[in-house]
Amino acid sequence: MIGQSPRRKEDPRLLTGKGRYSDDTNLHGQAYAFMLRSPYAHARIRGVDIAAAAKAPGVLAVLTGHDMLADGLKPIPHAVWSGHPAEVPLPNTDGSVAPIAEQYPMAIGQVVHVGDIVAMVVAVSVTAAKDAAELVAVDYEPLPSVSHGLAAAEPGAPQVRDDMASNVCIDSLVGDEAATTAAFASAAHTVSLTTWIQRVAGVPMEPRAAVGEYDPTTGKYTLHAGAGGAVRPKADLVAIMGVAPGDIRMVMHDVGGNFGTRGATNPEFPLVIWAAKRVGRPVKWTCERSEAFLCDYQARDLAATAELALDAEGHFIGMRGSNLVNIGAHAVGFSPLQKGVAIASSIYHVPAVHFRARGALTNTAPTRPYRSAGRPEVMYVMERLIDLAARETGIDRTELRRRNLVPASAMPYRNPFGMVYDSGEYHACMESALRLGDWDGFPTRRAEALTRGKRRGIGVANYVDTATGVPRERAEITVLPEGVVEVVLGTTSQGQGHETSFSQLMTEFLGVPFDSIRLVTGDTDRVSVGGGAHSGRALRMGSVVMMNASREIVEKARRIAGPLLNAPPDGLSFSGGRFTVHGTDRSVGLFEVAAASNEALAAVSDEVFNIASFPYGSHVCEVEVDPETGVVDIVNYSAVDDVGRAVNPMIVHGQVHGGIVQGVGQALLEQCVYDPDTGQMLSASFMDYAMPRADKFPFFRTELSEVPSPTHPLGIRPGGEGGTTPALGVVINAIVDALSEYGVTHIEMPATPERVWRAINGR
Repeated sequence: MIGQSPRRKEDPRLLTGKGRYSDDTNLHGQAYAFMLRSPYAHARIRGVDIAAAAKAPGVLAVLTGHDMLADGLKPIPHAVWSGHPAEVPLPNTDGSVAPIAEQYPMAIGQVVHVGDIVAMVVAVSVTAAKDAAELVAVDYEPLPSVSHGLAAAEPGAPQVRDDMASNVCIDSLVGDEAATTAAFASAAHTVSLTTWIQRVAGVPMEPRAAVGEYDPTTGKYTLHAGAGGAVRPKADLVAIMGVAPGDIRMVMHDVGGNFGTRGATNPEFPLVIWAAKRVGRPVKWTCERSEAFLCDYQARDLAATAELALDAEGHFIGMRGSNLVNIGAHAVGFSPLQKGVAIASSIYHVPAVHFRARGALTNTAPTRPYRSAGRPEVMYVMERLIDLAARETGIDRTELRRRNLVPASAMPYRNPFGMVYDSGEYHACMESALRLGDWDGFPTRRAEALTRGKRRGIGVANYVDTATGVPRERAEITVLPEGVVEVVLGTTSQGQGHETSFSQLMTEFLGVPFDSIRLVTGDTDRVSVGGGAHSGRALRMGSVVMMNASREIVEKARRIAGPLLNAPPDGLSFSGGRFTVHGTDRSVGLFEVAAASNEALAAVSDEVFNIASFPYGSHVCEVEVDPETGVVDIVNYSAVDDVGRAVNPMIVHGQVHGGIVQGVGQALLEQCVYDPDTGQMLSASFMDYAMPRADKFPFFRTELSEVPSPTHPLGIRPGGEGGTTPALGVVINAIVDALSEYGVTHIEMPATPERVWRAINGR
């Protein structure tokens, strides 16, 4: 069934209200937690008086950071580096290891961002917990704060944390400085860009929730919560609680969106299981949307300066720059910085590069990897530089790209940062996108728009993505006599359609009915190994371990089927889920073999994937701008994305559509705005944080390129992040093109109507 598009198996359940999300979990006798959060971005905690709150009606416990320490809870062990061998390392320039400040589940001694948890109230109802929280008296000593990454890196900036010597916790140089300097010295043309890829919130459809329980007879904690995977949160909880692995169980059901903001352990996870033990009953916490804007992990926030050098014929000869990521108050993950720098040259041949990569702490919510972590930012920078270079050299934008795209004949291609792209037909992909977007017919459409008083612009952007992720994955497959194939996997779904695409793979491998597959994920009592879903790893890695285990099952079943059919095992062929004796019509089905077996017809595949994957593509966007109001309308959007081999094209197209909208949302609308003086988030509700809506988009034109990846046995590349990766660059390129008659050469994101209007009017 690989390459077919059956409708998603999950949808009837999810669309009829039969899904089970985190807040749908309720346990007998449960209590409710409310987190009292800091109203200050930075302050010392001189005291916490809980006496009045503890006596309030319905209150079972009021817990503080001192209680947490007294019970032995430890810091959250954030995995700031992925550890994947294919990723370019970022050592500090002085050879030191990047210092990582500890993050405890609750604040101790000081708060470092608005929303830090200062106390937890547990009561018989949410209302009782909220009312009691108002009675907790916290004595704060406000301290200076800093919310912007560049400001935090300046000498004399307010110190974000007392336990760190500097706000800059990583400062690395990548590339060849001497060769790059020489390239710029010989350049016929140079262009530069200083920009800020603003911070955004993940805003998943389902706000986070967690239910913790503790069994005093076994000493086992169980956490019910949605996350990016089950295995990593369990390991983190083991470390935080200081217990044996067998004493923690993590259970996930349906998860309403992730994109990376659920990919790390949240402070509330250990707090609810700890509280459950303290009060002797299950404890539930559900995040409110206004709370989520303050305490969910956020994303992007890259300050970048970049230069591109070209020879007289328009060939790229050098690139240099500086990337600084605003990490927030806690270092949760360096991947956006690391992965972004590693492919900053995109799919263009640039002989010499040199970049400085820094990460700065600020008094804001932590940032972490978010859909295509770090890559949309650097693709945006490169694609903007190319359009600026086209204006500087007078070479057509598409021709300039053609001259510099890495040719298919150069594959595998080592980019100047050391990443090796496995394969790709970049020229063909861009030409397909230009045809799909009717690039040649644009002048006619631009002229027609002008008759209506609109300014029309078109842009193109190419991209490459880097898929790595936790490198180990495991599949346990069992063929049950009752006609079910059970697949236990360490990957998880947050809306990607795994129940469908994984069933397609198993049908392909074993020839069993599509509806016979039962996927088991998200419960660490069943799943022992696996990295969940991030960095395009789920289908890419899951397909291999499922294939390996399926092949082993077929060979086991062949040995059993031989005696059943009175034939030697090598005299049997296997097709369509049945073994057939060569030259006869005698056959037996896989489920019949399982019934005849004296032991389980099962197999396990546990693999480590040390090679990265490189999806790529090309997008074309067309916009109309109203010069009177600055309103931007996207009127056409075309995309060609290469996924190597599409298991379910319909699902991949859906992923592309969603990715486009997510990227366009950042380009036009979304921004986490912090007050520079107080560190207060000024966009902490949907009244202030704008989100893209379906009625603002045209029908997308999308096609899939399928150039098989030589590093994957099925040729698969990931397809879930490509829609987002080029979207920032292609939208801004199109807007700048529309405003070219006004002398506009660049516009910052988000390109709001006010910002566009000011650019038109020189304000």
